[in-house]
Amino acid sequence: MDVQVGDIIKLENNQFVTADLLLLSSSEPLNLVYIETAELDGETNLKVRQALTVTGDMGDSIESLAAFNGEVCCEPPNNRLDRFTGTLIVGGQKFSLDNEKVLLRGCTLRNTEWCFGLVLFGGPETKLMQNSGKTTFKRTSIDRLMNILVLCIFGFLGAMCMVLAIGNWIWELQEGSKFTVFLPRQEGTDAALSAFRAFWSYIIILNTVVPISLYVSVEIIRLGNSFYIDWDRKMFHAGSDTPAEARTTTLNEELGQIRYIFSDKTGTLTQNIMLFNKCSINGKSYGDVYDYSGQRLEINEHTERVDFSFNPLADPRFRFHDHALVEAVKLGTPEVQLFFRLLALCHTAMAEEKQPGELIYQAQSPDEGALVTAARNFGYVFRWRTPESVTIVEMGQQLNYQLLAILDFNNVRKRMSVIVRSPEGQLSLYCKGADTIIYERLHHSCSKLQEVTTEHLNEFAGEGLRTLALAYRHLDEEYFRLWKQRHHEASTALEDREEKLDLLYEEIEKDLLLLGATAIEDKLQDGVPQTIEQLAKADIKIWVLTGDKQETAENIGYACNLLREEMAEVFVVGANTAEDVQQELRTARTTMKPDSTADAVFLPERSLGKGLKAISDEEVNGDYGLVINGPSLAYALEPSLELEFLRTACMCRTVICCRVTPLQKAQVVELVKTYKQVVTLAIGDGANDVSMIKAAHIGVGISGQEGMQAVLSSDFSLAQFRFLQRLLLVHGRWSYLRMVKFLRYFFYKNFTFTFLHFWYAFFCGYSAQTVYDEWFITLYNLVYTALPVLGMSLFDQDVNDAWSFQHPELYVPGQLNLYFSKKAFFKCALHSVYSSTVLFFVPFAALHDTVRDDGKDIADYQSFALVAQTCLLIAVCVQLGLDMSYWTAVNTFFVYGSLIMYFAITFTMYSNGMYLLLPASFPFIGAGRNTLNQPNVWLTILLTTILCVLPVVAYRFLLIQLRPTINDKVMFKVRQAKAQPPPLPRRVRIRRTSSRRSGYAFSHAPGYGDLVTSRRSGYAFSHAPGYGDLVTSRRSGYAFSHAPGYGDLVTSRRFLRRPAVSLSSLQAQTGRATTGFSPMGRSAGYSPTGKAQNQKGQGVEATSLQMYRTIQDPAF
Repeated sequence: MDVQVGDIIKLENNQFVTADLLLLSSSEPLNLVYIETAELDGETNLKVRQALTVTGDMGDSIESLAAFNGEVCCEPPNNRLDRFTGTLIVGGQKFSLDNEKVLLRGCTLRNTEWCFGLVLFGGPETKLMQNSGKTTFKRTSIDRLMNILVLCIFGFLGAMCMVLAIGNWIWELQEGSKFTVFLPRQEGTDAALSAFRAFWSYIIILNTVVPISLYVSVEIIRLGNSFYIDWDRKMFHAGSDTPAEARTTTLNEELGQIRYIFSDKTGTLTQNIMLFNKCSINGKSYGDVYDYSGQRLEINEHTERVDFSFNPLADPRFRFHDHALVEAVKLGTPEVQLFFRLLALCHTAMAEEKQPGELIYQAQSPDEGALVTAARNFGYVFRWRTPESVTIVEMGQQLNYQLLAILDFNNVRKRMSVIVRSPEGQLSLYCKGADTIIYERLHHSCSKLQEVTTEHLNEFAGEGLRTLALAYRHLDEEYFRLWKQRHHEASTALEDREEKLDLLYEEIEKDLLLLGATAIEDKLQDGVPQTIEQLAKADIKIWVLTGDKQETAENIGYACNLLREEMAEVFVVGANTAEDVQQELRTARTTMKPDSTADAVFLPERSLGKGLKAISDEEVNGDYGLVINGPSLAYALEPSLELEFLRTACMCRTVICCRVTPLQKAQVVELVKTYKQVVTLAIGDGANDVSMIKAAHIGVGISGQEGMQAVLSSDFSLAQFRFLQRLLLVHGRWSYLRMVKFLRYFFYKNFTFTFLHFWYAFFCGYSAQTVYDEWFITLYNLVYTALPVLGMSLFDQDVNDAWSFQHPELYVPGQLNLYFSKKAFFKCALHSVYSSTVLFFVPFAALHDTVRDDGKDIADYQSFALVAQTCLLIAVCVQLGLDMSYWTAVNTFFVYGSLIMYFAITFTMYSNGMYLLLPASFPFIGAGRNTLNQPNVWLTILLTTILCVLPVVAYRFLLIQLRPTINDKVMFKVRQAKAQPPPLPRRVRIRRTSSRRSGYAFSHAPGYGDLVTSRRSGYAFSHAPGYGDLVTSRRSGYAFSHAPGYGDLVTSRRFLRRPAVSLSSLQAQTGRATTGFSPMGRSAGYSPTGKAQNQKGQGVEATSLQMYRTIQDPAF
């Protein structure tokens, strides 16, 4: 069925939205729908959209919908996922339309029985398709260079043939007439015609200089190296039964030249799973496990877990190991009870009970769900809510709290509060948010508790946990009545509404009493910090392009070592105008390099075509980081600012772009590709990463929770981000080394083979006579030299994988393309000229006027041809042996087998029997046995081989002694270690201390809490999924959704967050292990997918999220 603009379509639960729709009505109260936008922004948490009341009243009445008569005026098709502007005119009234009333293509309807929508845009005009990248044919840099070289080779071939044709013309004029007695010319043939014929004859003879068979060999090599990736068990993820896969066979060597990696965050660096890890309540820290002597123990899945069997509503997936907190709950400690009561009340999650006792929380962010789940397991179970109340079960007793107000959060407030009335009639305000913000509003009596809690927060933040402070206060009835009246007036004001509400919030959120703090782990994928550290040592720059919030991205940056406190400075660009963005970028650039010029410095010799030139790299002292948000990035990508942004970003070690659209991701990649002339790689796991993956030179898809769109669009697919280091540092580097060795050797052997024809032309009257036997010409590339070079190209390696990880700097030469370039090609050609000169003139001189040991003449054409081709084959095989770093049984068999094959075929074809069978095809009768039985011939072969390889050996010896490369140093070290794998890097468990606290990220958009206080519906949401948007949500320091939250239906605000500074200094922590305990685990997590977390596949080795520092081998 074709969907057209203006159609009204019905969607049911779990269906994909196939066009951009204006929401008309839904099955949920207040005309809400819940959608998942993983295909657009990579986030799996649900978001809320709400229809206009004028259309929502139609419900599911087909008659009313069919009779609906309205006019929509909206913006033209564009790629802005976060904004929509338009109006709906119905019955002469005009209603405003925004992003909260639109369902975009690519979303999935969740927890909503049905909804109706009006098609606004379809097909390529939808925002999803506007953000999709164009599919382009990808070629490696070596392919592009090869195309240029082949054109040059064609020109060189024409030049050689022209020289020989002119020589033929001159020879015919001066010497040709002397031969007409026994070589009479055909009628009408003169010197010019003879030269013309000689030109085309030499085109045929010298065509071996053009590497036609090269392309076939290259594809075979790439196919073999692709199989290595597919077969690598060390990149197989047992948990998901997913191997690595090379989805293309044409880009393998490009993996060894990556300079920039562009990575998604959610699902790529993280698992999108939040774990309630630790907490501090009334000055006491909970979450650690100690032995009988008071020594803190490391925790893992074998550590004894807390038994929550006393709570029938507990989540069985929740894990916690500190029994002291459960005992405090059971003992009824007031502060502990108040702590979990706050967590159960102050949120915007919705509860869905599919089966009795089986609660599923739908939270707008994973960390909010983790906090509510933690309160649930400790006996404070959130059951359901209505716009006017919240029902929880406290230690088995069901209580109903009247919800009076929600003080929504925004990026300036960095906190959210709820005002509730308990069943006993007590008015209370519960608040949670960033600790720095909460501390400013505490009562002076909390100073001592604040000091202790601050120590705990520093400890939590030092371990990379995301922290949040909790506080409360009791309210006076009369004061609240007056405040509520003023709040109603401010919320209905037409002017300065946000400012008036802010003042009221500030007024009531003061004199708070501190309860404690929570610490949640935003669970990284296994091995992410170590992988990023290894890639950084390989001089690979990593840029994170995420649709998530700035605060969340910063915290992940610090957790995975992208951002470190040791950095000289982390710049934050968050301006809202082009002029301010330009000023902030210039300030950052001049800070990093005070003498930096105002204009970019181009490299003229590296013209990119179309008037573009490559920008030179600018060196800075120290490491810097750059964080830029979506609106600022939109200005930075404009033509007038893109070079300023690129210069500043490339001077930084790490760049994090937040709140970016899929198209902006692709634009950033294209910007670097256009002006830096480097090889780029993009890695992601969701549909929102497809444009970026297609734009980069190499696209890597992660098989994650967001579907297979990224994998299907990628060139390589992995199960985990940590496998990327093996893909690049091992397979990529080996593929590059093998390919460049193959190319250099292939050109060498073919050029040498062809140049002998060129030298021989000067001694055969330019008659286009070949210097070799025609059978040797046929079999040279097909049999004699094909397998040895393929063996080297498939099995060669300078060092094994362990040494590659031990010395990631081995990767750098590939980035600089040091091993194969125009310069390297020119050296190869000169080497071939020298070798061909030796291979022709030494046998020529040795056989000139020479007789056999029996006195017979040996200097005939056939004997010379045989000696020349034998010298050639042995010389190129010896050269191959010098180029090969890793001899295997297969390589040895190929090399020696080729030589044996040559002599066997030669003696067979030059035998009497072959001549008697086909005299015309085998004219070299007896040449083999008559020539190769002479000692002087073998001495000539030995001398020729020595003269060919002696300069190469001498040059390499001097180069290693005077200017050794990193490869030379490591290979020498390997030889010293007798090729044994290096010792495993010492891993020291480190404990980070940091001043970064309140790591929660706040939504950039307002929430939906006003829907709650609007009291437009008394519907109880016990079974309906949703978000406390109906509630009155204010999200405090969590990482919240991409899109505006739910509290904005309440009272929301926007703000910008200045990144806190996070320490990454690491201190070794040791501890005594006792029986029954082993290293560190994590308390139970919450996942928006509802799947069991922290489960290991059979035979899977236990992983750890501890940070380790690799100790460099001091001997190197």
